[in-house]
Amino acid sequence: MTAGAEPTSPSAAELERRLERCRIACEALGRHLEAVHLGDPALVEHLLAALLADGHVLLEGAPGLGKTRLLKALAGALDLEFRRVQGTPDLLPGDLTGSELLEEDDGRRSFRFEPGPVFTQVLLFDEINRATPRTQSALLEAMEERQVSVGLQAHVLPEPFFVVATQNPIELEGTYPLPEAQLDRFLFLLRVEVPDEEVVAALLRGEARDPETLEAPLLDADGLAEARRLAADLPVAEPLLETLARLTLASHPHSETALPEVVESVAWGVSPRGAQAALRGARGLALVRGRAHVAPEDLADATRAAFRHRLVLDYEARSSGRDGDAIVSALLRRFPLH
Repeated sequence: MTAGAEPTSPSAAELERRLERCRIACEALGRHLEAVHLGDPALVEHLLAALLADGHVLLEGAPGLGKTRLLKALAGALDLEFRRVQGTPDLLPGDLTGSELLEEDDGRRSFRFEPGPVFTQVLLFDEINRATPRTQSALLEAMEERQVSVGLQAHVLPEPFFVVATQNPIELEGTYPLPEAQLDRFLFLLRVEVPDEEVVAALLRGEARDPETLEAPLLDADGLAEARRLAADLPVAEPLLETLARLTLASHPHSETALPEVVESVAWGVSPRGAQAALRGARGLALVRGRAHVAPEDLADATRAAFRHRLVLDYEARSSGRDGDAIVSALLRRFPLH
């Protein structure tokens, strides 16, 4: 290439080869995770899609459903560093991000930064709603800016940086619900369902794969970076974008197109950033599913996972036990993605 020349775009054949390599890697990764975490292929699919979309995930589910095991398997399959933090009321921000330590050497005093567990590539924050709001907010900068500021210094986090936080939806005593600003940092809210009888029997028979048996990573850091670039460039048809825009505006109770379900239950609808999250997640889902473009079902599935935690319900709706899923379903029926 001559000096000053513009880099050439990959040919259609080269792009097809890249997509095929990525499809094969994602398929192998999905099979491995489904063998480790039995009975919930949709959870595995959406988790991989969020990773490819460079987003973070909030997992909602009771203890004992294999969330930590699944994340360890994902990190191992990608040869990424994994760390786990347990949310407790006495967990301080510095316990998560790290702190400056005063050291003395030959009579000179200086501060040395000691990184906390957030300095990893795959972070599992277990029971995040048991941590205080102050500690929860310490994760905001890390998730959004991919850095941690301590004192006057900003410390860059490793790349890739993928946060999965869990919360128990049943036990509310001693918890601190995540504020809207924190929820908005998560690309998807995914629910980990209790397995059926067949899956429990398979677990008791020891049929779940041991993550440690994987001899080599299925996708390395360079392969993940390439997959993320491919996902970000997947085309989306203009009618899908227009429908997503209408659907987003209709989630606000004061919109002219608001549904009765929205007017009755929603205090504040989904922001444009939430619509962007749905689009990013749809591109990730499309790539995981082996497509070279975003299909309507990719965008519909991503919209459910991206919108459910961004709808702010009013007090009456929350006290009656309603959640965002029914409202998102109503919006998708009114504005079908096709």
